[in-house]
Amino acid sequence: MYFGQYQSQALKTAIFPDKDPTLAIAYLSLGLCGEAGEVANKIKKCIRDGNSYDGIADELGDVLWYIAVLAHYLEADTALNLDDIAARNLYKLSERAKNGTLQGSGDNR
Repeated sequence: MYFGQYQSQALKTAIFPDKDPTLAIAYLSLGLCGEAGEVANKIKKCIRDGNSYDGIADELGDVLWYIAVLAHYLEADTALNLDDIAARNLYKLSERAKNGTLQGSGDNR
């Protein structure tokens, strides 16, 4: 499955308390943070208890859902879809690898 296909399917399941785009962006951003926290918490428990990471896939799927839907709502301002975001990220990382700046901090490495 391609990111664009996933994004289209994910949008069909997006239900918000308010259709205002600004509130939708806030709602989705908070949801993304919450789901990322759930991933971190599950990993913490796997480390603590010595469990496998089998259950992490579902949580990562929830993170992906929030990213896909949030990207759609941000698209009006950025003219980017999820495929574009993924491609830009890979390009950025390849440039950093080429420049020897994969490690470090800051946006402009």
